[in-house]
Amino acid sequence: MSQIDSFKCRKTLNVNGKDFTYYSLVEAEKNGLEGVSRLPFSMKVLLENLLRFEDGRTVKKEDIVNIAKWLDDKGGAGAEIAYRPSRVLMQDFTGVPAVVDLAAMRDAMVKLGDSAEKINPLVPVDLVIDHSVIVDDFGNPLAFKHNVDLEYERNGERYRFLKWGQQAFKNFRVVPPGTGICHQVNLEYLAQCVWTKEEDSQTLAYPDTCVGTDSHTTMVNGLGVLGWGVGGIEAEAAMLGQPVSMLLPEVVGFRLTGKLKEGVTATDLVLTVTQMLRKKGVVGKFVEFFGPGLEHMTLADRATIANMGPEYGATCGFFPIDKETVRYLHMTGRDEERIALVEAYSKAQGMWHDENASDPVFTNTLELDMASVVPSMAGPKRPEGRLALEEVGSGFEKALRDEYKVTSGQTTRYAVDGEEFEIGHGDVAIAAITSCTNTSNPSVLIAAGLLARNAVAKGLKTKPWVKTSLAPGSQVVEAYLTNSGLQKDLDALGFNLVGFGCTTCIGNSGPLPPAISKAVNEKGLIAAAVLSGNRNFEGRVSPDVQANYLASPPLVVAHALAGTVVKDLTSEPLGEGSDGQPVYLKDIWPTSQEIQEFIEKNVTRKIFAEKYADVFKGDEHWQKVNVPAGETYAWDDQSTYVRNPPYFDDMPKVPSPLENIESARILALFGDKITTDHISPAGAIKVDSPAGKYLTDHGVKPADFNQYGTRRGNHEVMMRGTFANIRIRNFMLGENGREGGYTIHYPSKEEEPIYDAAMQYKKQHTPLVVFAGIEYGNGSSRDWAAKGTSLLGVRAVIAQSFERIHRSNLVGMGIVPFVFEDGSSWKSLGLKGDETVTIEGINELKPRQKTFAKITYADGTQKNVPLLCRVDTVDELDYLHNGGILQYVLRNLAAE
Repeated sequence: MSQIDSFKCRKTLNVNGKDFTYYSLVEAEKNGLEGVSRLPFSMKVLLENLLRFEDGRTVKKEDIVNIAKWLDDKGGAGAEIAYRPSRVLMQDFTGVPAVVDLAAMRDAMVKLGDSAEKINPLVPVDLVIDHSVIVDDFGNPLAFKHNVDLEYERNGERYRFLKWGQQAFKNFRVVPPGTGICHQVNLEYLAQCVWTKEEDSQTLAYPDTCVGTDSHTTMVNGLGVLGWGVGGIEAEAAMLGQPVSMLLPEVVGFRLTGKLKEGVTATDLVLTVTQMLRKKGVVGKFVEFFGPGLEHMTLADRATIANMGPEYGATCGFFPIDKETVRYLHMTGRDEERIALVEAYSKAQGMWHDENASDPVFTNTLELDMASVVPSMAGPKRPEGRLALEEVGSGFEKALRDEYKVTSGQTTRYAVDGEEFEIGHGDVAIAAITSCTNTSNPSVLIAAGLLARNAVAKGLKTKPWVKTSLAPGSQVVEAYLTNSGLQKDLDALGFNLVGFGCTTCIGNSGPLPPAISKAVNEKGLIAAAVLSGNRNFEGRVSPDVQANYLASPPLVVAHALAGTVVKDLTSEPLGEGSDGQPVYLKDIWPTSQEIQEFIEKNVTRKIFAEKYADVFKGDEHWQKVNVPAGETYAWDDQSTYVRNPPYFDDMPKVPSPLENIESARILALFGDKITTDHISPAGAIKVDSPAGKYLTDHGVKPADFNQYGTRRGNHEVMMRGTFANIRIRNFMLGENGREGGYTIHYPSKEEEPIYDAAMQYKKQHTPLVVFAGIEYGNGSSRDWAAKGTSLLGVRAVIAQSFERIHRSNLVGMGIVPFVFEDGSSWKSLGLKGDETVTIEGINELKPRQKTFAKITYADGTQKNVPLLCRVDTVDELDYLHNGGILQYVLRNLAAE
């Protein structure tokens, strides 16, 4: 609580006879912060945060004034603030390495002669285990049990470690496997909209805010809770009391009008919004939704749009609190006293959206009439690649020619060993109802169930080459689908429950049936996946499937029936019914009224209350996991899952000065839009890869490799997996590059895996740089994309532009991000990879400083290339000087 209160705004709010202390924006405006009532709602949340934490050091009076000045500069001034979120959300892929780091910090603190207890979360942390379940079994009633059994068999060591963390650290809770997806659990249960805590004998009320170690943390903005994804290392710092250093953003207002037409879903809407915002360019900006269209949007629809913030590039997509928020809080079983506080607090603060109030001030705006939205899908490899449903087939045929370079045999079908059917290009190999993006939304899930019911009644069947799955984001979904009887119809088409978790959306689709996989790979088929997820990047969904399409759950079911993405489902039949007559999509698509009637009858407050009553208890598997005790972790040197990382080895109490980058070698030349999936894959580990060889050398059988995501607690595996995605292309190896994580080592000119080359350079004490195109590091908030890059010895990444989270993560690991200052690129500079790079002035860097890279070509000629250093803030510069954010925090805590 601020002891300074420059604007005399600490007040008392009485709600139903109980007093709450709060920092009043209305009073702050009266006392000098002129006009702040006109700020966007999301900016009001930041303002309250600074008023509450004003300490004269990390938050000064002028920082608060800068938010009022935002009304004039609208985010263009780039003022820096220290923001403190209320809590931290984690999932297990990113959470395990974060807890590993905290455990390692405890060891390091003890080595520095201090108490391990100094390393403890200071804000509430919730870790939801959702990323580990894989769709090994599918299409039968026992699939769920088999997948859960395999999950525990593979991940027992990781789960023991997390259980240790739960007993060792304060303010740290673990939601066990099989509960749901972290963002849906956050939306339905964890988020409170207004947070409270006891402080100085008073109950302090303030906005619920969070950062999460998953990029889709943005989903909770649909509930009026400001939140976004950060790297694990930044989240760890936030847990330990460090503010999140950020620049006051531009806020793009997105005005929504009208309402969706009959037959159009929230998924169609979010794909349209994503395409529009990607085209506009909102990277590093807040997006805030407003306008009369909000009146026609359910909370679940808003959450679907907020979820895909990373796909449209924004830091967040914010919806203010209103009567629909309160309705949702009640329906999901929140405490009635809390709901009353949310409404009273929001109204007192001017944070309540009233359709009759004037619009806030925005940096700029764009508008969408929701009545113009049409049924859509996005693919085959970008979330913003929206296609109207009737264009999907022709769009695939175009991609087949232009992107996949298939110029002959486009319609040829091939036999499958042991089967009576044939498959060809564009056949749907995977149809998955998956992901918090859509499974949090009853309207599209009920629609999928009703479409399945209608299809079964017509006698339609799923095509035999389609791998089907249903993986809801919470147990509530399973309850209302079962209670309504719709699960039986989904089961009849093969959409049996396979698990509660992320599954196909993050690449945990499991293996295709061997005969299908063999036919696809031997014939070079471009097979398709249709999923209700949020990402469809190359190589993400399955190594056997190249064309990935995002679609609503009912369209996922429809494509399982059609078996192909080549058909135009608006005019061609899905198949023949039991009467031999063609059945079209329009024949089985449910009406909005039918969907709404099912929701009103089956999606109830009672179900939410029942399913979340024992959310931290877990199933019998979880309860049997043995918990090692102790405030420091007993590392197992033989473990291939959890190892003590090297970040704090021989760390001096005082950091060494930064050194210039002298005669660095180029490790890779990458193209545009390299994702964090490309840099640090989450999926399968190939036997002949450096990571596969490491596991084999340590006695792990290939069947037990699991996947990169589950091995993130082991730096040895992860550094070998860096740049090892099967689809990443290094242009040092020819004009078209070579896929699969290879490079050329100089001066030996040997072609080898990137890891092997990096280790040679490390032995030779040769620093490394990486070059890339636009939007380097987009996608997941994957801190291992930066950690692995650092452990390979990369000192700098030079790109045309960076995605927000990855840029921050690079700095957090002591790597300097640079962008070309003059619009040039590695291609325009004629780089081949045999050059050396020198960057001076590193030891005198200032935030966003301009400098030069001296490129020395193989023939001895040189060129100075102007660069802009993307270390954006003074705090980030401190992290860089310390070798990374964790070292900075550790030294500060040790000095207290």
